[in-house]
Amino acid sequence: MAKKEFSFELKSSLSELDNLCENLEDVGQKIGLSKKLIFEINLALDELFTNIISYGFKDEEEHIIKVTITPQNEELCLCIEDDGIPFNPIDFETPDVACSVENCKIGGLGIHIMRKLMDEICYQRCDDKNILTLKKTLSNEAS
Repeated sequence: MAKKEFSFELKSSLSELDNLCENLEDVGQKIGLSKKLIFEINLALDELFTNIISYGFKDEEEHIIKVTITPQNEELCLCIEDDGIPFNPIDFETPDVACSVENCKIGGLGIHIMRKLMDEICYQRCDDKNILTLKKTLSNEAS
């Protein structure tokens, strides 16, 4: 697979979830990903984007979340960048998914889903921005 980078920007509004999905489907089709893999990536980024919008900003101003997708050899690299408050999801405690609905703590399930769907997650804070890099092994996904 040739190395090509795809980027798009989303405004800090939950109304942008449709644009996120449309962009992911477009990129996925261009690089030959299966519908299953596009669905998994969309689910992980939907959870991440929703958390960024819901908890990442202290003001009501419009912010931009940048998404960059790069196929590299046998993996897909997804980079999500925002200027929200510092938050490293890697440090977030894994929720107890075995507990009953009545006894489970609220929160953290989206991060858990993202961890389960992606093969590698890296976080860094650089120039007042959160930069989250997700990697997914393609294993015969791309044409």
